[in-house]
Amino acid sequence: MKKPKVLIITGYGLNCEAETSAAFEVCGAATELMHLNDLESKRSVLDKFGILVFIGGFSFGDHLGAGAVFANRIKCRFTENLGRFVADGKMIIGICNGFQTITRLGLVPALGGKYFTREAALAHNDSGLFRDDWITLKANPESPCICTRGIGLIRLPIRHGEGKFVAEKQILDQIEKKNLVALRYCDESGTCGAGFPANPNGSLNDIAGICDETGRIFGLMPHPEAFLSPFNDPDWTRRSALGEKLPDSGEGTAIFRNAVRFASENI
Repeated sequence: MKKPKVLIITGYGLNCEAETSAAFEVCGAATELMHLNDLESKRSVLDKFGILVFIGGFSFGDHLGAGAVFANRIKCRFTENLGRFVADGKMIIGICNGFQTITRLGLVPALGGKYFTREAALAHNDSGLFRDDWITLKANPESPCICTRGIGLIRLPIRHGEGKFVAEKQILDQIEKKNLVALRYCDESGTCGAGFPANPNGSLNDIAGICDETGRIFGLMPHPEAFLSPFNDPDWTRRSALGEKLPDSGEGTAIFRNAVRFASENI
């Protein structure tokens, strides 16, 4: 299997580059970290990568809204490059602040293949507070999302203050009709609609992650890169004490494994 090349954009308050790089590397990809300034000075370098990642953190301090400044800077300077990247059949993943950014960019949901038109947003949590917790997610088996293939229920950590997925009714209806919801918040039994704290931010329809219609562009609020080892699980000591055999890897690895497998076979 050839190693897909993954570009991870860094800088200006983003802070999850080490974990995200480790996630792709352990799944067989080759990663490169590049500061936004460096990418701006040589935009054509994007062409040599198969996966582009917008990572978590607090880009530009989230002072004008989470992901707002970062998205505007990308949109003003990279629209042509990103458009070609998408048209070439490559993958884009946005995690937490990265999800906020690609939503503002209009890379998801991009209904009808209409990219760079914003159709949804991540608003302040209903609680009005930053939420740091572990949650359970239910994958949609009908979704075209590449990264969630074969996943049923998955536990991941969250850490965000602006994670409430919102969209106008006609947009939301189309997202649901096209099965672009890839992940929903649920309780431990897999039941959606349980309310807080299962849905930690009040997202409409319990939406935690969506994709575009190709399934190649995926954004989610939880942090799969923060659950690569079974020892990241806050319950691992209790589980071990009860005699439970721990898995070889954390649950978040499945998302990156799917991305790397697809890229190695198709890009």
